Amino acid sequence: MSRLILVLGDQLSEGLSALREGDRETDTVVMAEVVEEATYVKHHPKKIALIFSAMRKFAVALEADDWTVAYAQLDDTDNAGSIVGELLRRAEETGAQEVICTEPGEWRLINKLTHAPIKTTILQDDRFLASHGEFEAWAEWRKALRMEYFYRDMRRKTGLLMDGDKPIGGQWNFDHDNRKPAPGSVAPKGPLKFEPDNITGDVLGLVESRFGSHFGELRPFWFATTREQALEALDHFIANSLPTFGDYQDAMLRGEDFLFHAIISPYLNIGLLGPLEVCQAAEKAYESGDAPINAVEGFIRQIIGWREYVRGIYFLEGPEYASRNALKQKRDLPAMYWGGETKMACMEASIGQTAREAYAHHIQRLMVTGNFALLAGIDPSQVSDWYLEVYADAFEWVEAPNVVGMSQFADGGVIASKPYVSSGAYINRMSDYCKGCAYKVSQKTGEGACPFNTLYWHFLDRHRERFSNNVRMGNMYRTWDRMDEDKRGTVLADADTVLAKLDAGEVV
Repeated sequence: MSRLILVLGDQLSEGLSALREGDRETDTVVMAEVVEEATYVKHHPKKIALIFSAMRKFAVALEADDWTVAYAQLDDTDNAGSIVGELLRRAEETGAQEVICTEPGEWRLINKLTHAPIKTTILQDDRFLASHGEFEAWAEWRKALRMEYFYRDMRRKTGLLMDGDKPIGGQWNFDHDNRKPAPGSVAPKGPLKFEPDNITGDVLGLVESRFGSHFGELRPFWFATTREQALEALDHFIANSLPTFGDYQDAMLRGEDFLFHAIISPYLNIGLLGPLEVCQAAEKAYESGDAPINAVEGFIRQIIGWREYVRGIYFLEGPEYASRNALKQKRDLPAMYWGGETKMACMEASIGQTAREAYAHHIQRLMVTGNFALLAGIDPSQVSDWYLEVYADAFEWVEAPNVVGMSQFADGGVIASKPYVSSGAYINRMSDYCKGCAYKVSQKTGEGACPFNTLYWHFLDRHRERFSNNVRMGNMYRTWDRMDEDKRGTVLADADTVLAKLDAGEVV
């Protein structure tokens, strides 16, 4: 009996569990570009183009490997417009009565497939290093689910950077070496960029015509769209940027959108690369003396530590996780996030880069755009949707824990032991954004004060009941309490002025 093998746009891996279960002689692989997946949030045009182009090329590779592929392009006349609709259409065409698929990375789509009017078997996505059961067992008896301890277990499991039972270098974490501000002059080579071929060119024309109103710039488009290209991009990073990646991974500079970052997360998240092979490539660079331990350990931690951990949290916490709002923040997302005018140089730089490249690194996301949203009391569901829309590597399994948990503290502390908030001083230390800004980062109150400075204390004051007894925040509250009453009043009044401008749609 023939079956349908569903392959989604973020499952472009030859070893996918659904493909392993399939039979080339009798089964049909179903792949579809559908408007529902492109518009449930208005994804960045570059993200849509990346996925559609990579899908088309993966389908060609499957056919070359003797699979029968039923592929629907977005503008095909008979395209049903949804994944379930396409499965039903292909079932009617082929006579198949069963669907085999690998578990999607979003509860939204899992729910649709679970309730599809055709027998559907959902297999484990074993491209990840930690299964749901393994993560649940790790989490079961722990009062706090902190990534560091999970990461150590993943190091032991994989053997990466291990000397027997002990970490190479004598410590698990070299983060203290990885927080250097950007140097006065840098010469990063950036990610490897690829010229669009005919397939990608066709996709760019399609995306331009159908999704041109979505936030972000489609061209120039340079992402890798095949596994071979993704491997080239990985090799380029290992050879050219990994040695300096650790030192400056938190740094931010105007005019340098990438610095020493790998920009391989889109390729990992759509399946063109696997996590273990990426980490082994970095480990090999350390072993050969081509990259220092702080860079390699920090890079590996982001993948087998953080990436695996947030996926574990997403599935452990369940379908309602992404909608949590523990701090009850309700303000609408300001227009500056969609390219509207702002006088804040750091926000302008980070959002402008996001529009151009569908990319910003973790500190820009956490400590600039995320920090401002948290301090300003923005509704976390709107913040979460924004991140899902604008970044090429954003899929809900990875995006929701990073935003709802780490960035916005909307999960009430499942991921973070305290909210990641800071004044303008941190951004000034780690970037050159504050130079030439309309606001003065050194000014704490008054007309020209950096909004991060006043909003920081306003956030602490309005959430005092929740956070004043947090041992990691005691010094912050003691500093606030030592200010004289008039100064505290001025700070809060200035912050209220900023918030009132946001509410009125005025430029901040």
